[in-house]
Amino acid sequence: MTSALPGEAVSSYDVTGRLGTDYYAVFADTPEADRAVWQRAQDFIDEVGDRMQEAWDRAEYPLDLAERMGELDLLNDGIEHPRLTHFSPLAAGLVNMEISRGDGSLGTVVAVQGGLALRTLALFGSAEQQDAWLEPIARAALPAAFALTEPDHGSDSVSLETVARRDGDGWVIRGTKKWIGNGASGGVTFVWARIDDEGGDAHGAVRCFLVEQSTPGYTGTVITGKASLRGIHQAHIALDDVRVGLDAVLPGAKSFKDASTVLYSTRSGVAWSALGHATACYEAALQYAQQRTQFGRPLARFQMVQERLAQMLEELTAMQLYCRHLADLEQSGGLRPTQASLAKYHNTRAARRIASVARDLLGGNGILLENGVMQHMADIEAIHTYEGTESVQALLIGRDITGMSAFA
Repeated sequence: MTSALPGEAVSSYDVTGRLGTDYYAVFADTPEADRAVWQRAQDFIDEVGDRMQEAWDRAEYPLDLAERMGELDLLNDGIEHPRLTHFSPLAAGLVNMEISRGDGSLGTVVAVQGGLALRTLALFGSAEQQDAWLEPIARAALPAAFALTEPDHGSDSVSLETVARRDGDGWVIRGTKKWIGNGASGGVTFVWARIDDEGGDAHGAVRCFLVEQSTPGYTGTVITGKASLRGIHQAHIALDDVRVGLDAVLPGAKSFKDASTVLYSTRSGVAWSALGHATACYEAALQYAQQRTQFGRPLARFQMVQERLAQMLEELTAMQLYCRHLADLEQSGGLRPTQASLAKYHNTRAARRIASVARDLLGGNGILLENGVMQHMADIEAIHTYEGTESVQALLIGRDITGMSAFA
């Protein structure tokens, strides 16, 4: 047996373990039913964590793990429907937090499959549509996508250009969509389009259509070259005269306001997701500081390092308080959309700062995927943008507090 060579007393660090950081006991009174759901999410992440790290590195999307979340009933995102298991807002948030703490791509699966697609069907679908699709989507036996964003319309998605033209006994949809999670995964897509029906009552209105991805004219192309959320595929979708029946329209979705209802509901989930990423980064930094020795003593004994850890904990605790009160407001029925916007605005910004400090504290080891921080840092960049950019959130909040709109 060869003795260790000089210069490498420690070859790797154990920094990805869960510490359960909760300095203000924000979640100490979590009800047992909610805690059981939270534990199920933790067990799932422990089961798949190593595999997802490899998938992220190779930019592969393991659809079977999305289905596994469905089997574990983790995709319901607090949606109220008689045929779905209901999670309290707190339980739904803890699932978002825990899954994202383990892997941001899986956190986005929760947001897309459950928060966007399943919620759209549950809120606006007909009885027949729900009979056919609700359970397969809830169980992730069928990938589902929510297609609103277009290549030329992100923050101004209200200006979408995809059109649906009435043609005999059906509709013909023509347009493009971009950044659509699950949009090229072989399932169904909820496509938001503007009605082109001169003389009809709905002309110019925005409606939602359930489109099977195997329909002729539907082409979903996986977007490559991503440096964030590499373990889930987003698609560029071309809808080239896609013909669907009259029964493809979701009867409850009658305007862009209905699309906004879905987005407002998932905005809280993004705040929780940011908390999960930030928790992983803080806990990795703390464990690294305790294990890494420089100048003859652990990093954790240096004043500058302790100050940085205290700053990170300060921000993390504020994020936890935002999320917990958000859940309490939603539970009471008192949550307003701009309150969700403020939580998303605060938490994704705070998560970026925590990730940056953590990466710096880990030094060169901070860029290694095995230590987690760099992957979380990259994934935070995606959630900072989706469900409404920082600027859009600021304008929504600004309009609410001033009574004046600054949107162009």
